[in-house]
Amino acid sequence: MIVVMEQGCSQEQIEQITAHIEGKPGLSAHLSSGTERTIIGVIGPASPDFRNELEQMPGVNEVVPISKPYKLAGRDMHPDDTIIKVGDVSIGGDEVVVIAGPCSIETEEQLMSTAVAVKNSGARILRGGAFKPRSSPYAFRGLGVEGLKLLSKAGKETGLPVCTEVMTSEDVDVVAEYSDIVQIGARNVQNFMLLDTVGKLKQPILLKRGFATTYEEWLLSAEYIMAGGNPNVILCERGIRTFETYTRNILDVAAVPSIKRLSHLPIIADPSHGTGRWHLVPTMALSSVAAGAHGLIIEVHPNPDRALSDGPQSLTFENFDKMMHGVRAVANAVGTHVASATS
Repeated sequence: MIVVMEQGCSQEQIEQITAHIEGKPGLSAHLSSGTERTIIGVIGPASPDFRNELEQMPGVNEVVPISKPYKLAGRDMHPDDTIIKVGDVSIGGDEVVVIAGPCSIETEEQLMSTAVAVKNSGARILRGGAFKPRSSPYAFRGLGVEGLKLLSKAGKETGLPVCTEVMTSEDVDVVAEYSDIVQIGARNVQNFMLLDTVGKLKQPILLKRGFATTYEEWLLSAEYIMAGGNPNVILCERGIRTFETYTRNILDVAAVPSIKRLSHLPIIADPSHGTGRWHLVPTMALSSVAAGAHGLIIEVHPNPDRALSDGPQSLTFENFDKMMHGVRAVANAVGTHVASATS
């Protein structure tokens, strides 16, 4: 349930409500001060009688039950959009932030050339995989810690924050040491032990949707991270698996406006994994921006034909630059804009 405070309520009244909630075993309070109202969320199992208690307290306008199981990730308790800061980059609001880079970090030369190219074309965050989950045990599975060090170096030399995936709870600390955004991939969206672990981090978490994850299941995974103490979750629609075989996945563009209605968290789209075919990536990127996505994550490689992973869905430098021109045009047309570097 949520406690909606009266307009003009005092700080003392807010503190009294909070203390009253947290004085009950198994309950905690979550304060959200919006532009028009102050809301105190009741986290945990609360009885109907407790609702009556709260309604009688000074400064309370109403107590509203919440039927949705995701309390922290939902809009009921947090009506205003969340904007997440990563260095000088803001994800959320009316900016479209582009994250780009290779699927896998292969060599320092490959990574650095890509980092420079995507930055020059307008990307604000560099992505690159050091630990790679692969369907085949014989496929290239990343450089591990060596890759993390190369990614961190490339980020510092270009001035771009970096994003990379963590696969196990044991690797969380080392991945967090070298990255600005920690990614949870589609295969781990319901790895609840891993979600609990990254919930203890301070860095933003990029949470990808699973192959067959419903919106509610996806938001409940975000809830795990937020309940662990980390409110900085960025959701990423990366396509779901259907009966169609032409594309790798089906990018659910409808997830963008749907999640924006259900949740206050930023949502970005991944048309690279969402299609699996490079020639479809620009079109689906523009569609995602038109649907209201706060950002895009795009795979780019200097020579996709020789990429050690996901070459068929990776853009060349030239194609990425061309796509960015279209992204800016669509963003302007729908009343947003592509985030640009401040320096």
